Amino acid sequence: MNQSDSKVLVFGTRGSAEAFAIRDFLHRCDVPFQWIEVSPDQPDALRAYAGGYDAKRLPLCVFPDGTRIECPTVRQISEKLGLFLNPSRSEYDLAIYGAGPAGLSAAVYGASEGLKTVVVERFAVGGQASTSPKIENYLGFPGGISGADLALRAREQACHFGAEILLLREGVRGEFKPGRGVGYLADGTKIIARASICATGVEYRKLNLPNEDRFRGAGIYYGAGASEASLCLATDHVFIVGGGNSGAQAAMHFSRYAGKATMVVRDSSLKKSVSQYLIDRIQSSPKVEVLLLTEVFALHGDSFLQSITLRNKETGKQSDAKTNWLFLCLGGFPHTEWTEEVGIVRDDGGYLVTGPDLLKNGRRPDNWTLDRDPYYLETNIPGVFAAGDVRHGSVKRCASAVGEGAMAVTFVHRYVMNG
Repeated sequence: MNQSDSKVLVFGTRGSAEAFAIRDFLHRCDVPFQWIEVSPDQPDALRAYAGGYDAKRLPLCVFPDGTRIECPTVRQISEKLGLFLNPSRSEYDLAIYGAGPAGLSAAVYGASEGLKTVVVERFAVGGQASTSPKIENYLGFPGGISGADLALRAREQACHFGAEILLLREGVRGEFKPGRGVGYLADGTKIIARASICATGVEYRKLNLPNEDRFRGAGIYYGAGASEASLCLATDHVFIVGGGNSGAQAAMHFSRYAGKATMVVRDSSLKKSVSQYLIDRIQSSPKVEVLLLTEVFALHGDSFLQSITLRNKETGKQSDAKTNWLFLCLGGFPHTEWTEEVGIVRDDGGYLVTGPDLLKNGRRPDNWTLDRDPYYLETNIPGVFAAGDVRHGSVKRCASAVGEGAMAVTFVHRYVMNG
């Protein structure tokens, strides 16, 4: 059998945001696929599947069983692959919102300890970590592991213990009463559970430049872009914005495929936010360049990104660089607007405040209803917990998020048993 027969074939045009969304989803879900770029002057690439080139029919997905779907949505693809599921229960013991490292960890520990557990994820498992090409400082993997592979293993482990994972679902509001929380999803589904864990992580930050939204998925990508590296040519110049570990890992990964990878860093040094082992590798790589005290000032192109303008923060000097690849690894901000309606306390940055941080001069929050202090990872709403990057004061590391997810389940048990 031809190797491609067992893969999803994805046909599309260069700079297609819709095609990128499909590639990104398949990569994060660890679904084998083959990307086939087509153009009007190369119609033969599509002749066997669609009779010739027609931009209106792209992207086109061809599945191993021969099924063809033109211009598919990610949801249609997930349904075809059996990844889009409906809740099997009317009520659960534990509802987890977010399937990043914290949420998946909570799912493993919750389900393995007998809690009827459901995980609600608005895109794919793994969160931002799943876009990382290689995580090398995670305990137990001395050779490193990709974020997508780590997420796949965690998903399989959680499902092995009976947790349900609902992909492409997004919570829009919640109602929480003692022993009963109701999460309302965007598609009208209701999730009822005795306790909830918010592990929604953070949104990627933007440059807030003109044309940025137009180039999203068409030259501008948020995160480390593990699904895109193999598409780079030896003549390509890739730019990565951000001076943290994710940006450094992305630069090293892209240097394996592209002719050059340049990190654009606003700070004066990498040492404040990048692990030393990565700094050592960057300094020894002839294909990785670091531009300190530099920012992206402007974006240029027609249907997709063609060049950027860089500006030195000290001198103000500007320079243009040709590129079709700009990856933004700028950290993020929490997606917690929904908490305003239910009165969950947030800090000035929008992160959820939990445990001892809720106490002011030893006093409990005004709307706290129980005769005890909030548990360590509990919000000011009894039975609603927070774990991982979305929580105020959390350490923004994959291993820390996994630890908080496990710890949150311990407090969920206490809440379920004792209130």
